[in-house]
Amino acid sequence: MIPDNGTGVPLTAKQEWKQGWTLVMATFVGFSFLSIMTGSLSMFIEPVGNEFGWSRTLTSSGFTIASVITALLSPPFGMAVDRWGSRRIALPGIILTICCICAFSTASGSPVQWFALWIVYAIISITVKTTVWTAAVAGMFTASQGLALGITLCGTAAAQAILPPIANWLIDDFGWRMAYVWLGLGWGGVTFVVCLFFLFDAHDKRRKVARAAPAGTAKKADRPDFPGLTIPEAWRSLALWRIAISTLLMMALTLGLTIHQIPILTEAGVSRTNAALLASLAGVAGIAGKLITGVLLDRYNANWIGGLTLAATAFAFGLLIDGVHSPALIVFAMVVNGYTQGTKLQINGYLTARFAGMKNFGTIYGFMNAVIAFGSAMGPLIAGFAYDQRGDYGLFLIAGVIGSIICGLLLLTLPAYPNWDRKQSDVEAFA
Repeated sequence: MIPDNGTGVPLTAKQEWKQGWTLVMATFVGFSFLSIMTGSLSMFIEPVGNEFGWSRTLTSSGFTIASVITALLSPPFGMAVDRWGSRRIALPGIILTICCICAFSTASGSPVQWFALWIVYAIISITVKTTVWTAAVAGMFTASQGLALGITLCGTAAAQAILPPIANWLIDDFGWRMAYVWLGLGWGGVTFVVCLFFLFDAHDKRRKVARAAPAGTAKKADRPDFPGLTIPEAWRSLALWRIAISTLLMMALTLGLTIHQIPILTEAGVSRTNAALLASLAGVAGIAGKLITGVLLDRYNANWIGGLTLAATAFAFGLLIDGVHSPALIVFAMVVNGYTQGTKLQINGYLTARFAGMKNFGTIYGFMNAVIAFGSAMGPLIAGFAYDQRGDYGLFLIAGVIGSIICGLLLLTLPAYPNWDRKQSDVEAFA
């Protein structure tokens, strides 16, 4: 099923935006909501740890626990998105996730309870993770899919830009316990209202058509008749495996760099104040990266755009290596890192949709999201281990240069993706 105007003719980009801009607004807000816990975690580590006398490792370990659980649950959750659509999962999921965020205010100082809170949060919050928002947009946009996904993913960057000062203000004025409550109820409440009125994907469009059918007419299934690969075909797709491997490596490398960027910059001679400013600069570059890459993906070969963008990350790692960097090059490295970091999920989602089609996109992207979660969990540990072994980040940065080039080549050398406007028989050879 390709979005059309009722005549079977695919919609133009302008027509897609006329019909779907409110959906993109809803997914933008939804994507920002999923960032609350991870985006504000650094602000809670110190007050929570100080009150309970915990180490920072113990306090922050919930992030790793949540990432692993997300990886394990993403594939079956993707199947649910394919079956019922984003709206039926996201709306109750937002309410339950709000409750989970507020529940962190009940932390008693017991590490077991703290881990339990993160485990429950991870299980519930899978309903508002990447797959539910990405699948909704990918199913409604074709001609302008890259830009639509880019704007959706900007929700995370926007949240990361404003969460630290908001969380800091709430903690200072109301304490860290009430900060969790206000973040959950406030941000979550806005998200629920926006999604209640505007989160309608292809499944909902299908249901609306079915309800409007004359009495006695055979009702079609809720699930849209999308073209695309079956699950066995997807497992055999070398292109999808290469996209997954590239994403795993890139997530591990860039998350390692992001989590450790302040000590990496201070070792390069940058003050902590300037390092924080550079980190903010990288965030702004990330928003630009999502938007610019979205436009480029819709106009040029996505394999080349994705491959060159990921390969460019090598500059960010290389220019931070001791003996190479200078003040100007460090600034350039952080801009490049921010720009390319903002595009990883976007490139992955776009290429997955193009090579797999939308028939089982939720399930297939669920596996991709598992890869993303594993990479996110591994990256900071790898960077920390490299530092512990040598006393500096040099080895990790060199690995980043090599790994970024490999990731880029994996995408650059992908075959041409199928034209899903054709009949299914015309594209089976691409599986």
